[in-house]
Amino acid sequence: MPKTTQTVNPFDTARRQIDIVADLLDLNNGLREILKCPKRELTVNFPVRMDDGSYRVYTGYRVQYNMARGPTKGGIRYHPQVTLDEVRALAAWMTWKCAVVNLPYGGGKGGVVCDPKHMSKTELERLTRRYASEIAPIIGPEMDIPAPDVYTDSQTMAWIMDTYSMQKGYSVPGVVTGKPISLGGSEGRGEATGRGCAYTIREAAPHAGVKVKGGTVAVQGFGNAGSVAAKLLHDEQGAKIIAVSDSRGGIFNAKGMNPHEIEAHKTKTGTVVGFPGSTEISNAELLETKADILIPAALENQLGKTNAEKVQAKIVAEAANGPTLPEADEVFQQRKVTVLPDILANAGGVTVSYFEWAQDIQGFFWTLDEVNRRLERVMVESYRAVHEVAEARHVHNRTAAYVLAIQRVVDAMKLRGIYP
Repeated sequence: MPKTTQTVNPFDTARRQIDIVADLLDLNNGLREILKCPKRELTVNFPVRMDDGSYRVYTGYRVQYNMARGPTKGGIRYHPQVTLDEVRALAAWMTWKCAVVNLPYGGGKGGVVCDPKHMSKTELERLTRRYASEIAPIIGPEMDIPAPDVYTDSQTMAWIMDTYSMQKGYSVPGVVTGKPISLGGSEGRGEATGRGCAYTIREAAPHAGVKVKGGTVAVQGFGNAGSVAAKLLHDEQGAKIIAVSDSRGGIFNAKGMNPHEIEAHKTKTGTVVGFPGSTEISNAELLETKADILIPAALENQLGKTNAEKVQAKIVAEAANGPTLPEADEVFQQRKVTVLPDILANAGGVTVSYFEWAQDIQGFFWTLDEVNRRLERVMVESYRAVHEVAEARHVHNRTAAYVLAIQRVVDAMKLRGIYP
């Protein structure tokens, strides 16, 4: 997904967000320094045999940001633009995300610099297994639990789980989440991020003066999270999907489009572009489309000060990680646009990952209905807690979510103390 023209270091953004909240909580310099530094970082450079018999060296990262509340949790992404600072930022956001929905986790993240679109399945398997072997000393059910992210999936997790298990000499399903059901995956995990986002939008709508039923929705990034959120808003809440996009472009129809039909078109053609009855628009134009609800579900740094002033939505629900820059938050606050921040709006994925991990540890599995009911309860309670902080402190939802999350992490750090 194209980024904005601004070149922004995502870890700088993450640290600026911490500073904003540290001022509100009146945290001392020592606590600020701890909160702004990852606990552990691993960089690995490893060879992979390609299908033509040649070898290429790839670089991978795994960052464990904070472990005060429990083992770290976070995805692994395969992308040519992965950087250590991006992984650091994502690990920080995972820390606050787990805390805001009150999971017993810290935040972690991983990534490999590669272009999976130009690699075969066998090359991806060899890359995954070698990367898993390299990071194996610092992952595990009690230490750090990876999950899928950009251009990784349940198959990727199966390879990591198998590689780790072979090193241990026995099966360890709890080492990763987002696995296939047959290997200890959870019902409902695949749609959890989009479902959690839809629940959060439903709860926020009355406070934002928006009626979801009959309301209009624009989705930037029609991948897993964006497509699921669109389908659930359309099917269960009666919303009208008027614009969607992917990395190749966007489509628009003011009368509304069926997201299931869009998905079928994308499956057939590889893109949403060219969907029958739609007008082609760019990703930048989609963000400024006249819609009640905007769901940025692509990559980070999509909304800056300039285009935030042109956003016409009343609710911006961040299904992606870090799509909004701090200066855009200020614009949205002044314009009374309700932002549902990433660490709340897309926390459904890590919540059901936690459910999966808990089921693996117990060896006892839940039905889809049980998973969805538990997810709904977590998302509803978390939104209400964030909204209460926002109202009490007269701040926007992102700051409120960070206040709630960082206070929980700080409390855990203070209670544990510094060892030795």
